[in-house]
Amino acid sequence: MKYINVHVDHVTRVEGHGNIVVNVKEGKIEECRWEVVEAPRFFEAFVRGRSYLELAHITSRICGICSVGHTLASLKATEAAMGVQISEQTRLLRRILIQGENMQSHVLHTYFLAAPDFVGAPSVFPLVKTHPEVVLRALRLKKLANDLCDVFGGRTVHPITPTVNGFTKLPEIKAIKEIRKRLAKAKPDLEATVELFKSFQIPDFKRETEYISLKSKEEYALYDGVIASTDAGTTPVENYRQWTNEYCVPHSTAKYTKNVRESYMVGALARFNNNHEQLSPGAKKAAAELGLKAPCYNPFMNNIAQLVEVVHAVEESSRLIDELLARGLQEEDRRILIKAGRGVGAVDVPRGILFHDYTYDKNGVCVAANCVIPTNQNHGNIQKDMEAFLPHLLDKPEEEIRLSLEMLVRAYDPCISCSTHLLKVDFIK
Repeated sequence: MKYINVHVDHVTRVEGHGNIVVNVKEGKIEECRWEVVEAPRFFEAFVRGRSYLELAHITSRICGICSVGHTLASLKATEAAMGVQISEQTRLLRRILIQGENMQSHVLHTYFLAAPDFVGAPSVFPLVKTHPEVVLRALRLKKLANDLCDVFGGRTVHPITPTVNGFTKLPEIKAIKEIRKRLAKAKPDLEATVELFKSFQIPDFKRETEYISLKSKEEYALYDGVIASTDAGTTPVENYRQWTNEYCVPHSTAKYTKNVRESYMVGALARFNNNHEQLSPGAKKAAAELGLKAPCYNPFMNNIAQLVEVVHAVEESSRLIDELLARGLQEEDRRILIKAGRGVGAVDVPRGILFHDYTYDKNGVCVAANCVIPTNQNHGNIQKDMEAFLPHLLDKPEEEIRLSLEMLVRAYDPCISCSTHLLKVDFIK
């Protein structure tokens, strides 16, 4: 194909709108561009002047899918600013909660957004008739994850019970025991999910890049840790600005980031590459069966890494619940000494490492805020992957080029909280 003009207008599954622009003339690639044209959302501006008790509830609305992660990153930033050391009970409850969110999001993406591409369906809805058992399995796993977040966060989305230095209401022991039983019964659904994804043909594409995530000596890091890079080692989360290096590009209203290379990747694949040895036994087994080995440089394998993390979430949350039940729950004093200060909070949410950075005055009122979102950190890497992937597609039919470009974007699981319609690609000759 000598002339190709591909314009994916208003790409969905990012927070707002994004476009893919490809222009090929006489076999020469003249344009290959990932444009992000989402509207500014101003969260960092309108948390200024608000009380420290309000920020977590406000910033959780940045994303309905990662609301737990934003809540916890916000609370950690506030606690760091005011020198608060949380109890082991609070830390344990939060670690369970973030596992629930990881499972929520990954089941949504792997089953409902990614899987249709591999079976030739435009969306999940045709699968209700052709593969009802698959859809029912997906719904069971999604409900389990939703209910796990409900028990430990007070509701399914935008958790209401986590607060600065604790929880406003502790989960009921009866509800904890019930969700623990349901987690134990999820094994057949997990095994069937692994078998399903083993049958999918993952595109064979590799591009080595830098992978950044949290890293902890204690566990497969989601809640706590230092920043880790496959290229640059580790650094405390307080140094995030030196590693994210946000910058602007003319064709994007979202900031891009870079560290050692021109771009880096965050998310499930980055976590796997940095922390795979700390996965649960079942997750390690799933990774082996699915052909996921570290280091992996295929961005399409991010979907597989997400599935591996679903298995890990079930096993790790079960282990943490057992620890919690053995310890018992008790009401704790949540009072803190309000003071001026600056703090940084970092967690690894489904789409990658997330940073919240707040400065407070002596009354506990926010005077400055900065949030670095995972999807924004991936924009530059999507661009570089497109540039490397496109030359392999030029001899393909138009429909295959379209699908391949869409699948590359979907592989990153960019946030969909502000957009709901499907991708549309127009070829203009």
